[in-house]
Amino acid sequence: MSISIHRLPPASLIGLSGAILITLGSFGGGATRNRGGVLELAGLDFLSYGHGAGISNTVFFFGMVLLVLGWALLGRQTVFSDLRIGKGGRFRTVRRSMWLWVLPFIAAAPMLSRDVYSYLMQGAMVRDGFDPYSQGAAVNPGPMLLEVSHDWRNTTTPYGPLHLWIGEVVTRIVGDNVTLGVILYKLISLAGFAAIVWSIPLIARHLGGNPSTALWLGVANPVMILHLVGGMHNESIMVGMVSVGLLLSLRRKFIAGIALIAVAVSLKATAAIALPFVVWMMVNHFVPDAGEKLRRFGVFLLTGFLGALETIVVVALVTWASGSSWGWLTEISGNSKVINPLAFPSLFAGLISPYFRLFDEDFSYNTILEVLRNLSLVLMLAGLVISWWLFRRSDKHAVQGITAAYSVAFVFNSVTLPWYYASVISLLGTYRPPLWLLKFSSAASMVIALSFSGSGNHQLYNVPWIVCLVVASWVTVEFIFAEVKTSLTTREPEQSETALADPRP
Repeated sequence: MSISIHRLPPASLIGLSGAILITLGSFGGGATRNRGGVLELAGLDFLSYGHGAGISNTVFFFGMVLLVLGWALLGRQTVFSDLRIGKGGRFRTVRRSMWLWVLPFIAAAPMLSRDVYSYLMQGAMVRDGFDPYSQGAAVNPGPMLLEVSHDWRNTTTPYGPLHLWIGEVVTRIVGDNVTLGVILYKLISLAGFAAIVWSIPLIARHLGGNPSTALWLGVANPVMILHLVGGMHNESIMVGMVSVGLLLSLRRKFIAGIALIAVAVSLKATAAIALPFVVWMMVNHFVPDAGEKLRRFGVFLLTGFLGALETIVVVALVTWASGSSWGWLTEISGNSKVINPLAFPSLFAGLISPYFRLFDEDFSYNTILEVLRNLSLVLMLAGLVISWWLFRRSDKHAVQGITAAYSVAFVFNSVTLPWYYASVISLLGTYRPPLWLLKFSSAASMVIALSFSGSGNHQLYNVPWIVCLVVASWVTVEFIFAEVKTSLTTREPEQSETALADPRP
């Protein structure tokens, strides 16, 4: 079985073929421009509409399939293979394959979302003297407004002052040139992605995990590449800063770690979910004996207060330096227009509202949705507190708690989009998770990756599609882990892998 598997084409080349097809298809099948763009300049704009768009979408979809298959085969051939691979070979192979797949995305058009156009528009608003926390994009007509989704032209932004500061700097550099603005945001996204690539294996090494597994599941994952690099979402920078901040905290550089996570909070507030777990890291470091309850409680109060104070000071400094306001605090909940079953309230409302209509034909979906969103908020807050309390005993528990808390937040949030889960995916492989969790997260990643089209539309309500995708993903997962006989909690990484993950001498 192993010999036949290794006679297949290299996973890196399959994934690369997929990445190239995705890049080619993105110009006509991605988040295409409404005015201008590369296709119009090249006289190939027919590829963005009619039969041409059908070709582009087909190329894009098959590219995604190949990227997912390449990732799955990389896991089977390299990360979870019983064959002995040379010194440090697993880690190097995963890292090399991942960068090989990312490379074509540098030239790709925006995909899977039009958010990058909103980022540019919000930066242009600040540049031109408008307030994105109280005004929608429509107040500032121009080339960038034409590219913003109609859903967001009259809504405010939920992002923090650092987000607006970055957008303002970008638009001051490029003016109203959308293409150059997209290129700069691609470079910014790559910088954030590189920070994740660097820090996640080191976090795994600190926690006694397998750097190869951490890199394969948490960074080379198609969801991460497609949405953070291809979609250019600000999660790339946020997750990058939180990951490096956690690494610094694990190395007992708590002041620097908290400061970096606080900077991430000023970009997107969800970064704050990691901070309470850093407090547990500090408590366990300064008072490692769990029996000293009174002393631990005192240290908890002190470190919690100082950590909160530092966070407030850092966010205030970013707000002041950016020339922004505190208006983002009132907009954190974001806009509730998005309806998809990734969020529990939308999923449950969609399941039960047809039954209510059996008794009342005028029953509104939005009625039950509003009730469920309020209930879900309570469940989310309770889940966050429970996660924080349960995962308090060690550094490993703290990182596990962060993934649990982010999962709770995204499941019970009013609006959830696939790239939100980058905060969860990136850390899942760092602490030697049980096999069932590896299988579940791998299958879920494949389902999410293949449920969205290049334009950002999804198939999550297409039941036959989702059923077939779930079955195919589970079969693929069994293929990936076929040579893993026991939980990976008992499987040791090669010594050279952990050494390779740390660039320090």
